[in-house]
Amino acid sequence: MKHEEAEANKEIGGREAKGQRSKRAEKQRGKRVGGNSKIQNAQSPVPNPQSPAPSPQSPVANPQSPVPNLDNWLEIGKIVSPQGLSGELKVYPVSDFPERFEVPGKRWLLRLDGTEPQPIELLTGRYISNKNLYVIKLTGVETCDQAEALRGCKLMVPVSDRPQLAEDEYHVLDLIGLEVFMQASGELVGTVVDIIPAGNDLLEVKLHESFTTDKGQMTNDKKQKTVLIPFVEAIAPVVDLKSNRIEITPPPGLLEINN
Repeated sequence: MKHEEAEANKEIGGREAKGQRSKRAEKQRGKRVGGNSKIQNAQSPVPNPQSPAPSPQSPVANPQSPVPNLDNWLEIGKIVSPQGLSGELKVYPVSDFPERFEVPGKRWLLRLDGTEPQPIELLTGRYISNKNLYVIKLTGVETCDQAEALRGCKLMVPVSDRPQLAEDEYHVLDLIGLEVFMQASGELVGTVVDIIPAGNDLLEVKLHESFTTDKGQMTNDKKQKTVLIPFVEAIAPVVDLKSNRIEITPPPGLLEINN
């Protein structure tokens, strides 16, 4: 699940995410990178309570529209297409919390030509496990044409809607930027630049220029490369947010670079 937009505006999950909906919201250390928030209250604080509700029939995006400022928002999903003829929508989730799509209540919609998410009500939602999609129903979206007009729009929640995670659970935003060290030697490997959900979630680590890949032999490529490190307890046993570091014990060959 590699996303186009800045990770700061995403909810991404999954330390060892299994791709099964029933497990995605309950994973512990060694199991899940915590998505940025669960829904604790359907009536979350509204950053801009004066914002009007969106009209499902708004025009398609203007390519000259200003870039929205999403510093105070988290993207939880993207509308990919209509579902059926009654206005239901298929949504690709970028959040590990099913409540975002299944619990009725206020959400926010960012249109393709929008500069700020607008409040809208989620009425119903269900998960399609074999497609990793949710089918949702939003208030005011009653026809296939109205649903089609929302293709590509994003579902958002306020940044303030982040829960306290359990011990050994992590927000993705807290992991980006951590320095990665070899536990045995203390050698600086690099810096976490991305989290890539897979069978086991992967830390994408940009290698420090001083890091060697084969007993002191520097990589032949002058550009700094990245490596993917499974974010499981056996390989990343120490995650110290206060010290801004992760310590790893990779098996032989894991950090080798293919030039």
